[in-house]
Amino acid sequence: MYNRRVKIFVIFSLLLLAICLLRLAQMQLLTASSVQHEIAELKRQRGQSKQLKTIRGRILDRNGMVLAMDEARFWVHINYKLSSFLDERVLKARLAGAAARRDSDVAVAKIHEQNREKLEDLQLIIEKCSQFKAVEPSVIWDEIQKINEYVWDQRMFQAWHRKFPNSEVLDDYGSINSVPISRAIADFKAKQPDPNKRAELASKIDILEMHEDWPLLELKTDDDVFAAQLEFMDTEGLQILPKGHRFYPYGSVAAQTIGWVGPATQQQDKELFANDELLSYLDGEVCGREDGVEYVCEAVLRGRRGELSHDIDGQLTSRTDTQFGKDVKLTLDIELQQRIENYLTGYPHDPNCGDGMSVVVIEVGTGDILAQVSLPLYDLNRARYDYGDLVADINKPLINRAINEQYPPGSVVKPLILVAGLETGQITPEEIIGCPPEAAPPGWPNCWIFRRYPGVGHDNQWENTARKAIKGSCNIYFSHLADRIEPRALQQWLFKFGYGQEVLSLPAYVTEAARTEISRNFDQLSGTISSTIPRGKILSFEDVLPLRQSDRRWFGIGQGNLRVTPLQVANAMAALARGGIFKRPRLIQESGNSEGEDLGVSLGTLAVIYDGMNAVVNEAGGTAYTQFEPFLETLAAEDVKVYGKTGSTERPEHAWFGGFAQDSTAQKIAIAVVVEGGQHGSSDAAPLARDIIQFCIEAGYIGKSILTAE
Repeated sequence: MYNRRVKIFVIFSLLLLAICLLRLAQMQLLTASSVQHEIAELKRQRGQSKQLKTIRGRILDRNGMVLAMDEARFWVHINYKLSSFLDERVLKARLAGAAARRDSDVAVAKIHEQNREKLEDLQLIIEKCSQFKAVEPSVIWDEIQKINEYVWDQRMFQAWHRKFPNSEVLDDYGSINSVPISRAIADFKAKQPDPNKRAELASKIDILEMHEDWPLLELKTDDDVFAAQLEFMDTEGLQILPKGHRFYPYGSVAAQTIGWVGPATQQQDKELFANDELLSYLDGEVCGREDGVEYVCEAVLRGRRGELSHDIDGQLTSRTDTQFGKDVKLTLDIELQQRIENYLTGYPHDPNCGDGMSVVVIEVGTGDILAQVSLPLYDLNRARYDYGDLVADINKPLINRAINEQYPPGSVVKPLILVAGLETGQITPEEIIGCPPEAAPPGWPNCWIFRRYPGVGHDNQWENTARKAIKGSCNIYFSHLADRIEPRALQQWLFKFGYGQEVLSLPAYVTEAARTEISRNFDQLSGTISSTIPRGKILSFEDVLPLRQSDRRWFGIGQGNLRVTPLQVANAMAALARGGIFKRPRLIQESGNSEGEDLGVSLGTLAVIYDGMNAVVNEAGGTAYTQFEPFLETLAAEDVKVYGKTGSTERPEHAWFGGFAQDSTAQKIAIAVVVEGGQHGSSDAAPLARDIIQFCIEAGYIGKSILTAE
């Protein structure tokens, strides 16, 4: 009986040993076994990944001049191992660990001594850094504490996730990467009320941020960089390292068009790349702020971070290469833009004129915007720091007046009113609408010539035909002509030329780059071509609200509720210069050239329009002739002829010039100028347009310089 039990025991033991040996062999010899896979996966999961920084794409002008770029700025960087000695929570964790040792008294004393020495080092570092920046030492101290707070919060976040991996907070956000740190810590406090216990859990977390160098102080000059390198050469825990910085070489030039970058903290920023972990923003990263090119082209300019993943043994397990942001090339000529801005800033304007001005110059053939000026300006390199002052400025420098401010167009709309009248058969070129030297009937506008010179009307000068009415900008003619045109037909012609709608669109590659339904475009106003202001976006002519018959007379002189942007005016002038071919203006370069849409304006109508706009500038009695006359010989010598229309408005007062210039090679530019507060288009806007056209000649966009270049 005994022997039988022994045999059974031996057999059972041998079977158990065989099973263990087989399992051991499986683990040791079968490298692709599920056990080793599980071990590798566990090591990977408990490993760490480091996301690499990327470089934002550049913004260039049409000639390749750099308008925005990432550049390296040198900073004093402090390692967290050193900065953490200013964190009482870290000290408590170190002391707690020392107290748990057998030689606790010696270990605790050593921790206190080390902490005292490091605090002395930090105090000296803070004093030296404050001298570089010329600030109080408390400011540098605060910067170090910000670093400590950030890293501690990250450790708390990881401690929370490890302690409560199935928290219901994850259900609200879908993934761990989407949970805000503030929400995680709040949940941590609720589930673990004891702050000492939370601190104990956090102190056991080791993350990459604890081993990194953090920017503490920017070194502004090369001398500062050299001095800091000497000063901190032997200081453990400090390094002089480059840090990416968005730089705008031209400062304030084209500020509203280029735009600027700021911290990516808004909800719309988080939503843009929510589905891509390596595109989504990390704390401290920047993105384009509304509403310039930096913002609109965010999906193109922003690069995709690389990532290095290591297992728990420090072995590299995967690598994702960094994808740098792509460049965006604009149609602007930044040197022409800069010259116009400098000129407008220094021009001796009439005291009645305000600071607000806008100029748009378009290359007619392509529709390319060569200059898009909005004054007053601001420095893009200072925008993040001066934002509060810029927002509070009553002159609204952040507003892009070329596309995001709308004005009554005044008399610059009259060529389009004449197009509508001639094409609908409501007037003939030779028909006369008299402008007698007397006040207009009640409810009708007076002519500007009567207001300025009582007892004088255009009838005193000529027979008031279409050509002469354009030349003299007669309010009586155009108010009565507009009143003849059926309201919907009048609106339709204005809409065809780009009024009442957003005209600036984006290339397909920009809209497609976002990989999301969230679309971005320039913040632009559509203007108003109806009796009431539209509330929604106008996508087609069917969306345009009605125009009351009584409002037509005011639309005829560019007043009433009629509102336009400077870009719309310049683009309408470009459409006239093309012979009635409408193209949407281009600000961002793309391959190919739009054919444009033929608006169906007859050659006879165009001839009348051109004749009248030519007379405005080149004939005595034209509203811009006085300003252009001394320069007509020079323009002729340059092989340039100007066609224009002045305009002025009341309540509010603004001065306008719109038109185009061409040479014998068929090169053409279109221009619009608006001066806020200007009282007369002839004296406040026309001379600006005249000189800007000369800048375009000298830049080679029109005139004999083109022939010379060829």
